[in-house]
Amino acid sequence: MSQQPARKTVFLNLGLFQFLSFVRRGVFYTFMINYLFMLMKTVTYTTLLGTMNMVASALGQNLIWGKISDKHRLRAELVIAGEAVAAAFYFIVYLIHKTLLNGQADFAAGLSLILGLSLLEFFWSMSDVGWAALLTDVTTSRNRGGIVGTLNFIASLGRMIGINFASFLYNGGQGFREGTIFYIVIAMLITSAIIMTAASRLIKKKNATTKSESLTNKDYDVSASYSSKKYKWFLASLIIVVIGATCISQVFLLFLQLPTGLSKSEAEMGLILTAWTLGGMLTSLTCGWIADKIGKEKTLLVGLVLAILTPLGYSLSTDFFFIAAVYGLNGVSFWTVQTVGFALAGDIIPEDKRGRLFSRYNTVMALSWGPSGLLVGGPLADLQTQILGLPTNIAYINTFYASSIIVAVGTALFATKVAKR
Repeated sequence: MSQQPARKTVFLNLGLFQFLSFVRRGVFYTFMINYLFMLMKTVTYTTLLGTMNMVASALGQNLIWGKISDKHRLRAELVIAGEAVAAAFYFIVYLIHKTLLNGQADFAAGLSLILGLSLLEFFWSMSDVGWAALLTDVTTSRNRGGIVGTLNFIASLGRMIGINFASFLYNGGQGFREGTIFYIVIAMLITSAIIMTAASRLIKKKNATTKSESLTNKDYDVSASYSSKKYKWFLASLIIVVIGATCISQVFLLFLQLPTGLSKSEAEMGLILTAWTLGGMLTSLTCGWIADKIGKEKTLLVGLVLAILTPLGYSLSTDFFFIAAVYGLNGVSFWTVQTVGFALAGDIIPEDKRGRLFSRYNTVMALSWGPSGLLVGGPLADLQTQILGLPTNIAYINTFYASSIIVAVGTALFATKVAKR
């Protein structure tokens, strides 16, 4: 097999893996919060799922899997093991959950899902580490942004398909109760492991034939340019940006339907959220290639500026098309940061530290799963309404302003400490 067809086959396998991964997430997690609330009857417990998953994933990646990846040079192997372990774990979690449901212990059944899925995430996070390091291994600084962007576009497409399947499979909770959703997810996990096994064999063959060529490739020398200080500033700025940008995700959803806010119907709300997804999909497909051409720092700064400006626009008008356009631009900013941020991290991190340092990067990006809203956005809005006595719509608008300020601080840090270098 010649080098070019082999390379295309590798990325075809990686694309299929990414597609299945996000179809699976769309199928399983779209209605999980609704199902947990049905069982546990409390918002606080249902919101614990995202936070506990994030903590478990961060611990697994930083304490174990990142170190193992670097020490033993494991990339695809960690992904394959992670998918296989997850398939077995999903089956065990479902059996425990079903047993508790049969015993009429609904609250305990919901709690078993939260604890079981969080424990699963600790082991499954080995797949996240392996994927990040593998994707960086098979790309170069000259094409990384474009390839990562294309894979993120595939991921967005897969997620949309998964969400649509979930709306049929959920069936008022029966999809989880009867195990249909669990079994479908398990089948996709096993398929993903098989796809990655095929990809890993092609990657090993490709690496064996291109090692000598890479020495004269004149590609960006990551190890020589690596600066631990630069990477630390990069992560510090991302922490601030991610917290600021995502802490209002839940607040905005409430503001959309608030009678004194945007007062949108469910149908209008769905279209506005679709605008965010479409903006992100188109951006994923293009921003990586643009970043490869004009520079990743410059492209990332554009995304950060949009992240500052878009929350300020949420309260300027109640016009449907205006809000859809502004929220669509917010999707552009989010996926620019996701795509170009990963590619820039790949440029900075040296090959022998990819497992450990990508574990830290993944942890920072996982703040968007729910902790930032639970710890920052929600309390900030509640403080204004319950203690300061401000009207709900004013409190939410002030929270949007706070989001912009937080992101602006992170952007300034990135511009002065990372981009200038």
